[in-house]
Amino acid sequence: MKMHFSIPVSQQRLDTLGGRYVLYSVYLEGFLFCKVRYSQLHRWNEQLRRVFGNCLPPFPPKYYLAMTTSMADERRDQLEQYLQSVPMDPNILRSEVFIRFFTLLQQDTFKITTKKAFLDIFLPDGRSIRIEILTSDTAERVLEIVSYKTGLSRELIEHFGLFLIQFHSDGALSVMKKMAEFELPYVSLQSTEVENYKVGLRKWYMDPSLDSMLMDCRTAVNLLYGQAVQEIEKNWAKPTLEQRQELEALRKAGNQTKFLELAQQVQHYGYMQLDTCTCDYPEPGCVATVSAGNNEISCCVKLPGNQMQEVNFKMSKIKSWQVTFLGSLLEEEDGPQQTLNQSLELRFQYSEGNNSWQWFTVYSKQAFLLSSCLKKMISEKLMKLAAENPEMIEVPLEQGKSKKSYHQQSQINCFDFSTRKSKISVKSTEEDCVFETIREEDL
Repeated sequence: MKMHFSIPVSQQRLDTLGGRYVLYSVYLEGFLFCKVRYSQLHRWNEQLRRVFGNCLPPFPPKYYLAMTTSMADERRDQLEQYLQSVPMDPNILRSEVFIRFFTLLQQDTFKITTKKAFLDIFLPDGRSIRIEILTSDTAERVLEIVSYKTGLSRELIEHFGLFLIQFHSDGALSVMKKMAEFELPYVSLQSTEVENYKVGLRKWYMDPSLDSMLMDCRTAVNLLYGQAVQEIEKNWAKPTLEQRQELEALRKAGNQTKFLELAQQVQHYGYMQLDTCTCDYPEPGCVATVSAGNNEISCCVKLPGNQMQEVNFKMSKIKSWQVTFLGSLLEEEDGPQQTLNQSLELRFQYSEGNNSWQWFTVYSKQAFLLSSCLKKMISEKLMKLAAENPEMIEVPLEQGKSKKSYHQQSQINCFDFSTRKSKISVKSTEEDCVFETIREEDL
């Protein structure tokens, strides 16, 4: 699926010769990622085409005359769609030409040179480890260093991820986003204006039953256990009184394996919890606590009469969703830093049965994180389907393979990203269960 790249704002600048150019502010997961000129993207596109041929999405054409406002807006939209589409090819995403381009852009945007540095990685149990890195190390490389430092099996790295986490003065914490593999964690920490942001290590899967795949690695068990305890202490996971007592007994006995086995039965265990936000159900402005995991979105809504109502939306009933910027961007005239007035919404369309579809809207600064969780749940379902029925899953066409081999794979459901300025949307073309058949294609 497409990446959460967006270009909600651009600026006109003067070069050293007095000529005008446009500088685009590229956001990833709702945070400023880099700034780039059209000419830089154009050269990069040419490099990609030399390596990967014509499998790339169309690149916005050059204009040799002055652009009108509508032309400028159209180019920005086209560049945004281009950036979202390019990483859909895993071969491009992991290529040197892709990673090198964004590494240099991130460093140049925030004026950070390559040098040795120390980076603190916070673990779910509250401890932190300090590792030595290069400021130009990607999240993928940093995660490898962390796995070596902690003793985590290399085969299990894919089940964990680095997250940007905000720590609050009252002891609360907010998971703000999952870092992309090509993102530079050191740079991301330097670029944010919000205080108390740190890089944290957490498991990255939404199906609690996947815990079983990690039980043979002591380090992995320690990490899962620390996160499980954290979820229960922060009331993200909600054990019954009987479960809480049994979990406490297992904790005191030091039986982490049994603790984790029981935790899988706890409500909302392993879910990604968002900060308190607002929604439009059953009416606009209702306060809600939203979490996602185990193939559902769970919303605990405070009704107008102060009663609490829990509403669960199964992923099999969700047809599409979209993330939209609602707030304004706060621009600095000359400095590299821009901040987003984090007013975001995520709207998803779900089935009420009888072929009736309704929209549910969540207003949260973590809207992109929630979207990432939905994408992850779809990905995990596809992996499960592929394991059960390998011939029933359609895979992307690889270079050098014929279309015939592509179509001999099976049908899957369709998810699409399309953007209009500050909107990212995901759609299914089927009106049935989104998990039955899924494939990716552009609108």
